[in-house]
Amino acid sequence: MIVPIELKNTNTINYNVTIDTLPSLSFDTSVVIVTNPTVAKYHLETLRTKINAHKLHVVTVPDGEEYKTLKTVEDILSQCFEHKLDRKSLLIALGGGVIGDMTGFTASLYQRGIDFIQVPTTLLSQVDASVGGKTGVNNAYGKNLIGAFYQPKAVYIDPSFLETLPPREFSAGIAEVVKMAVMFDEDFFSYLQNADFDNVDTIKEIIRKSIELKAWVVNQDEKEAGIRAVLNYGHTFGHVVENETDYKKYLHGEAVAIGIIMANALAVELKLLSQEEANKITKLLTKVSLPTKYIIKDIDQFYEHFFLDKKSSKGNIKFILPHSIGGHKMLNNIDENIVKKILFNFGEK
Repeated sequence: MIVPIELKNTNTINYNVTIDTLPSLSFDTSVVIVTNPTVAKYHLETLRTKINAHKLHVVTVPDGEEYKTLKTVEDILSQCFEHKLDRKSLLIALGGGVIGDMTGFTASLYQRGIDFIQVPTTLLSQVDASVGGKTGVNNAYGKNLIGAFYQPKAVYIDPSFLETLPPREFSAGIAEVVKMAVMFDEDFFSYLQNADFDNVDTIKEIIRKSIELKAWVVNQDEKEAGIRAVLNYGHTFGHVVENETDYKKYLHGEAVAIGIIMANALAVELKLLSQEEANKITKLLTKVSLPTKYIIKDIDQFYEHFFLDKKSSKGNIKFILPHSIGGHKMLNNIDENIVKKILFNFGEK
């Protein structure tokens, strides 16, 4: 199955997301696969056998969100120079969202930009991170604050890669699926409520629907000037949770799940979401063993972290909130006292 990404504001950057068994790929240039040891153990040889290239190299970087840094990107760049890549060379991201983000960012920098391809191996990256061209790294101030919008040449999603995925990583991917359903599609949310997440055909359908929703959004708004910002539901809170825990305690999707709970509490307070609807979302997240509780130790400090979010502007924090299930609202003028009232409910008792 092919889902096209057709960016409205350019006639030159269009590409396909292929959801199927990984096909054979031929390139008349040098290719560098960027991956980590965990993914390489399971999937590198499979990808190698599918690639016919002028020269093929592999760059392996450490596994984990804490390595999503400029230092790691510099290491990848150094190896690209050592392998004498030129402007017609290609990078392939083999891994989850961290690998995809760093590989795309490296591609955007190398000799002012070379092509790259996404081959996502986690559910989170298959349904969300690999599509849309967001690339970047974290720093001491927050998540993905250094980066670029840089679209891949293609995305190849092979659902069979998920067979080696640990349960916790799988659940983290479902958080991003829930995010899209709550924001855009009530029927899809209802489908997820009754879905058997152990069924292969169900997972393929979830990937398909998620990619179609993501493509619909990105095709309208490549650089997050409008509706694409809605995809950050749960992330404004979740990124602070990740930062407070040094990116070590929670997987990204787990932090997003916590962020969704917090965003929902704010939406209920503002009468955008009923408590019954919030409970349904919590139940769905709990169904796949995602965390839904977090203790905020310093409410003022947590609140100040919001201002480092990329969506904040001119001293205003932009909150992405559900407007019933299937709808959304972007608000940037919520009273500080209302927000802190919600944060207080997650504070130490």
